[in-house]
This record gives sequence, C-alpha cells and structure tokens, in this order.
Amino acid sequence: MDQYLIAPSILAADFANLQSELEMLDKSQADCIHVDIMDGVFVPNISFGFSVTAILSKYTSKPLDFHLMVQDPNPYLQVCKDHGAATVSVHYEACQHLHRTIQSIKALGMKAGVAINPHTNVEVLRDMLSDIDVVLLMSVNPGFGGQQFIERTYSKIKQIKTICKELGTEVLIEIDGGVSLENAKTLKDTGANILVAGSFVFNSTSPVDTIKALKNV
Repeated sequence: MDQYLIAPSILAADFANLQSELEMLDKSQADCIHVDIMDGVFVPNISFGFSVTAILSKYTSKPLDFHLMVQDPNPYLQVCKDHGAATVSVHYEACQHLHRTIQSIKALGMKAGVAINPHTNVEVLRDMLSDIDVVLLMSVNPGFGGQQFIERTYSKIKQIKTICKELGTEVLIEIDGGVSLENAKTLKDTGANILVAGSFVFNSTSPVDTIKALKNV
C-alpha cells in the first residue's frame, strides 16, 4: 500500500488546553489522531480514561485511531466505537483470543489493528495478517512518551512486507515511538504507512509546521 499518513498522539498534548490542541490538529495536515489508552497494568503508566475520549470528536473531524494498551481490551471495544474510533488496535501480548477480538472490532464497523511490542517477533502475526487492517509496530517500549527509537524496527517493517507478499495480502504498517524528522523518510521508504508522533509534534515551537514537515518528507 502506498498510503503515507501522519497521526499525532494526543497523549503528548497540553490537556489544560485540549480543545485548542484538537482544533489546531484539525486545521493541520494530520491525517488522523492517535489515542493511547493505558491501564497501568499492561504498561507501567496510566494515560486518560474514556471520560476524556468522549469529547475528542466534538472538537475534531479527523479520524480517531485508538491504541488500547490494556490488559483486556474486549470490554472497551463498544465504548471506542461510541466515542468515534475509526480504528482500534489491540496488543497481541494482551489478547488470549486474538481472532475473536479482531472479529468483535470489525463487527462494530471499525478497522482492526494488532500492535506488537519491540521484543515480539513479527512471525506471530502471520496467521492474522489476512484478517486485520493495521500492524502497529511499537518502536519504543510502551508506556511513556519521549523515548529513543529502536533501530531494529526497520527490519521488522521489511519482515511484515515480506510475509504479506508471501500471503498475497496487504496491511497498513503503523510505527509508534521515537518518530522524528531524522527517521521519518527512512521509515516511509522502508514501507511504513502511518507514523505516530507525540512529543516531537507537541513539544515543537510550531506543531502545525512540524506535522507538515513530517507529511512532506
């Protein structure tokens, strides 16, 4: 697939001014907004709850890309739908019955993604690639923003592309963690379709210009 999308992570936004941050993203070249839900169990941090996500679609028309970093995502799929999620990604490491969870996401009318942590071999997804829309590769250890990009992510992108070719299927490859202008072009050229950028966007002097630069690498 030749799509190339930028997904700023709202986790890095200024929550004291969340409405204006969302309105800024709405006017930018961002393609969608990445929404990280953390439970403090699956990952060693807590982000925000569904009382916050309930208001996101009020202030932006951008598609919402939910990333559930939680121990059991299944009870939350309906509320993701209710809060405007276009895509929901769940972790391979958190789902005991992954195929059933993917079916549930799709039955709700959302695109389904599977995320894997840096230590997880991409081969575990081989039997799922024909059933999902997105593979979300964590390029940092999940739980905290501002971490350094893990270089072996490039080889994992290539592996996913190779397996998809063998199976005659296609998925979007999403990269989450440590994305910046230093690696965006290489990620794009290697085959990444969606780049999630949090602190790099929101800590910059002009988030709109930073998003534009990422979009136009």
